Amino acid sequence: MQSTNIPPSLISSNEIRIIAPASAVEQEYIDKTIQSLVDQGFTVSLGKNTLNRYHQFAGTDAERTEDFQEAIDDPAVGAIFCARGGYGSIRIIDDIDFSSLTEKPKWIAGFSDITVFHTFLNHVFNLATIHSPMPVNVNNASFAENLVKLKKILKGNKPELAFKSDNLNRYGKGKGKLVGGNLSILYSLQSTKYEINTMGNILLIEDVGEQLYHIDRMMQNLLHAGKLEGLEGLVIGGMSDMKDKRRPFGKTAYEIVLDTVRKFDYPVAFGFPAGHIENNQPFIMGAEVEISINKNDTKIIYS
Repeated sequence: MQSTNIPPSLISSNEIRIIAPASAVEQEYIDKTIQSLVDQGFTVSLGKNTLNRYHQFAGTDAERTEDFQEAIDDPAVGAIFCARGGYGSIRIIDDIDFSSLTEKPKWIAGFSDITVFHTFLNHVFNLATIHSPMPVNVNNASFAENLVKLKKILKGNKPELAFKSDNLNRYGKGKGKLVGGNLSILYSLQSTKYEINTMGNILLIEDVGEQLYHIDRMMQNLLHAGKLEGLEGLVIGGMSDMKDKRRPFGKTAYEIVLDTVRKFDYPVAFGFPAGHIENNQPFIMGAEVEISINKNDTKIIYS
């Protein structure tokens, strides 16, 4: 297996560039995040179109592409911080030239719709990225604490991830690249050149606001596509604000996931602190990790 390309640690001359590649974002969230990052000692710049609006998007496809490309090409930028998810990343990814990242890798951080970029960069460019809260989450109680954790990653640290065991967990150990992200996005990328490669890896999934039957539909899609075979482990983050029909589906989102992978024997951990939840902790996607799940806790350690 090819080793993952880990972007270098940020130094004093590096900027964090905030861009909005998907849905529109409020200036309040950007202003607060800039101040928080400056307080952490970072130099922050803003894509010139970040606060634009074009219907639901943060500017036209061309404007959002322009900001992403400029952030990639600018030698002063060491990390690209996506302002929010929503929808729109898939509309521009074909128009961005990522080739310079093979020679001069940069951190790209975000989650939700940003799963499009995580999946593409992790697998096609073998580049590590950061699954993290975004400026749109700045008012969350855990944002400041998790921004400190994000700073540690940007400065070259790889903190251990540990969380309490869930009674649905399946114990065991595994080793592989940590891949995945938002389940709805992974589902939407199926049968495209951006679909996820899960073989021999540890898959993370999370989601928000979905009907329970649709969680089952998406899990069945991954199952029949062979994406749930050959995993070294499965980690489930927040399954937030799930919805049900008048005629109940009969299972929780966690139970649906566990039932889908029942015939496999790899370890499964629920309750990972990531996703559309208050405590959305940052971690490195595409990195080699070891996962250990027992009755007390789950630990994910970077190799």
